[in-house]
Amino acid sequence: MSYSHHTMGSGSRTAIRTFDFGRTHVVRPKGKHQATIVWLHGLGDNGSSWSQLLESLPLPNIKWICPTAPTRPVAILGGFPCTAWFDGGELSEDGPDDWEGLDASAAHIANLLSTEPADVKVGIGGFSMGAAMALYSATSYALGRYGNGNPYPINLRAIVGLSGWLPGSRGLRNKVEVSHEAARRAASLPILLSHGTCDDVVLYKYGEKSAHSLSIAGFRSLIFKSYEGIGHYTVPKEMDEVCNWLTARLGLDGSR
Repeated sequence: MSYSHHTMGSGSRTAIRTFDFGRTHVVRPKGKHQATIVWLHGLGDNGSSWSQLLESLPLPNIKWICPTAPTRPVAILGGFPCTAWFDGGELSEDGPDDWEGLDASAAHIANLLSTEPADVKVGIGGFSMGAAMALYSATSYALGRYGNGNPYPINLRAIVGLSGWLPGSRGLRNKVEVSHEAARRAASLPILLSHGTCDDVVLYKYGEKSAHSLSIAGFRSLIFKSYEGIGHYTVPKEMDEVCNWLTARLGLDGSR
């Protein structure tokens, strides 16, 4: 699927960026369909690799949708093209945020969830850059709009972020506090974040700082879990925690 975004260039000319998303892999629920979660891969990966892991989890009531990000030049890799949900620069509060890329991917993810049945709870999860994208979607849901001002259309019920970070953290608290509805949505959205203390790709401090930024902005239903000695990867214990948390937060029937 392609998304075209118009941006103002020099003078009055308008530049058009088109984002071509890759293949989407779907894991059907083995039991009663109670929830659908879009799961987002990390930089340079694709939806297929995660769909295989997710299919093995004891969560028979969840339908998993695993899209593949567009291939684009990535600044942090010196402009080398690879699959990326947005153009990731330095992971710092002063680093530039690719709002256009973030909004295009957030809209693509929302579109994937838009046709789910009304009685099915929906959420977003991801690893690394995918986790960053899940958190950006969470803030868009709370604020009721994307960064470009367009309304956010999905009622999210759960967010999972593994080894990730929060894009666009600057000013988030002020944006949430000025709206009663935004504050209500932020406070009620369950978020599970986890991070390995020895992560040398997305440093632990960025995960910790992101959790803090969300907490002070009013995301009160947030849990941040540390995994001692773990690097930039997932481990069975972490995925067990994800399964238990999703089962509890989404009210799933469990492993039957």
